[in-house]
Amino acid sequence: MPDAKTYPFWFGGVATCFATLCTHPFDVVKVQLQTNEAKLRRSDPGAFKTMSNLVKRNGWLCLYDGLSGSVFRQATYSTTRFALYDIIKGQLADKDGRLSILNASLASIVSGVVGGIVGNPADVVMIRMANDRKLPLAEQRQYRHVFDGFTRIIKDEGVRCLFRGINPNMVRAIAVTSSQLASYDQIKEILIFHVGWSDDFRTHLTCSLLAGLVATTVCSPVDVIKTRVMNSSRRMGAIGTLTSMLKNEGIRGFFKGWLPSYMRLGPHTLVTFLTLERLRQWYDGHRRVGTPGTA
Repeated sequence: MPDAKTYPFWFGGVATCFATLCTHPFDVVKVQLQTNEAKLRRSDPGAFKTMSNLVKRNGWLCLYDGLSGSVFRQATYSTTRFALYDIIKGQLADKDGRLSILNASLASIVSGVVGGIVGNPADVVMIRMANDRKLPLAEQRQYRHVFDGFTRIIKDEGVRCLFRGINPNMVRAIAVTSSQLASYDQIKEILIFHVGWSDDFRTHLTCSLLAGLVATTVCSPVDVIKTRVMNSSRRMGAIGTLTSMLKNEGIRGFFKGWLPSYMRLGPHTLVTFLTLERLRQWYDGHRRVGTPGTA
């Protein structure tokens, strides 16, 4: 078994929750764009126009609609996938802590599936809260916070509704984990072992920026489908949504909201990994002096 470093399981969740506080407004804009079901036209508002219109109509605070759902989603979804990914990585890595692409893919699939299941209920609530102002007043759900959303969904639509869109969500979770965590590790390995960079801020910054770009592009199609399924009150699954989008919107429809997605996921990935690396350095410092935190 490789002599890999182990860190508290909650480090990934803390890092992603902090990143979410910084990037949630772009998540709101992304949801608003992704739930537009009309065929793309030149007159369709882009990310900045959508954000501007939201602020003009509702004030700056509307950009944090659904924040409680977003933070709770990261606390469940990302804590799970980061922790499982690190556990599997520790079991499969070589003596230098390096992970092959095949093993990185395996770690991504397992941690992504479990994380997607655990985080699905909060994801449903967050998407509905972020999209609420777009609906006619009579159709707005007006959840006060994530737990109010849970309670009302269970009461009005049943527990199964909290797992609506779980299939595309699991696929997205696998895609995010492989294109974010695994690509970060692979890029970092290339820069350190092959290019000769040090394990320092420059390396962490470069890996984070590239991983964010990869993750946004890979995840966009399944993210749009997932958002449509979770936001809808109709019983149309992922396949039905996929077919409808291909027919009515074409391939470009699967990349609706790409810019706000990158504006969110790019900085989100950056803040997440920079925070995570600082937490690890802090923990390593405490271990060296013999006073580690609680794992």
